[in-house]
Amino acid sequence: MSQPLQPPLAPQLSKSAGALPTGPQWRYEPKLDGFRAIVFVRDGELTILSRSGRPLGRYFPELRFPDVPCVLDGEIIIGETEGHQDFEALQTRLHPAASRVERLSREIPATFVAFDLLEVDGASVLELPFTDRRARLEALLGKAPMTPVTDDPDAAQVWLTTAEGVIAKDATAPYRPGERLGMVKIKRVRTIDAVILGWRPGKDEGTVGSLILGAYEPDGTLRGIGHSSGFTAKQKRELVAMLAPYETGERGTGDASRWSGDRDLSWVSLRPELVAEVSFDHVSGGRIRHGAKTLRFRDDKAPGECGVDQLDS
Repeated sequence: MSQPLQPPLAPQLSKSAGALPTGPQWRYEPKLDGFRAIVFVRDGELTILSRSGRPLGRYFPELRFPDVPCVLDGEIIIGETEGHQDFEALQTRLHPAASRVERLSREIPATFVAFDLLEVDGASVLELPFTDRRARLEALLGKAPMTPVTDDPDAAQVWLTTAEGVIAKDATAPYRPGERLGMVKIKRVRTIDAVILGWRPGKDEGTVGSLILGAYEPDGTLRGIGHSSGFTAKQKRELVAMLAPYETGERGTGDASRWSGDRDLSWVSLRPELVAEVSFDHVSGGRIRHGAKTLRFRDDKAPGECGVDQLDS
């Protein structure tokens, strides 16, 4: 074991995979939806750094850590360790005003969930295999929040439907800061049937870059829920003609889409008559945020059957 680690320290990263790796060397944890954080506890001083090295400590005064000098890797979340985490609420905690930070720490408190130990009592344990580091982490933290871990791939499959996915770790691997070694990420993939509200042009002239998606609220209101892409070059060209009969004549160039204020992009409005099945892996604030891909158009599905309740499944 080596000398104490120095901040900032890049976290170990994961490679993406489409399925769980199997074998006796693998351990599985649920993927959490929060802020990855490296925590330094030393001589009464606490340093909490984001994945990019940004200080996070001032935003989360309610977090508590062991008195023993250590360096922990984990995730700051709002919600349940094995259930739903509210990433949108977590983002609201990053506020510049100290008075608001203090109030939010009481109203929507966060939790630090540890999943690895990098240093303890002034000595680095990076070179130890994951199973040894995990055992020392459990001994150090006791009943403090930690990710559940299993060596059973069948048990881990449950997290592909109830959590954000699974993190698989090689039990024999050391911790390699900033490297994609010994750790695999398998994201939860879900599907939804969505109404096509419009489309956004692609980078090449005469192509469709993405579809603007909508779904119905229980009261019948149709609202935007995100956008999807995933088309081949051929499909991007063919979609322009396919979607033309549904155009309303309403379009904008360089203005924020009326369905999403997050980016300034051109858009072409369509009558809400087409339905597409879309795969996605992340929802926040009632919107699809990442990984949305158009799988197929559905002539057998009525637009009115596309409800926002699908996002909760």
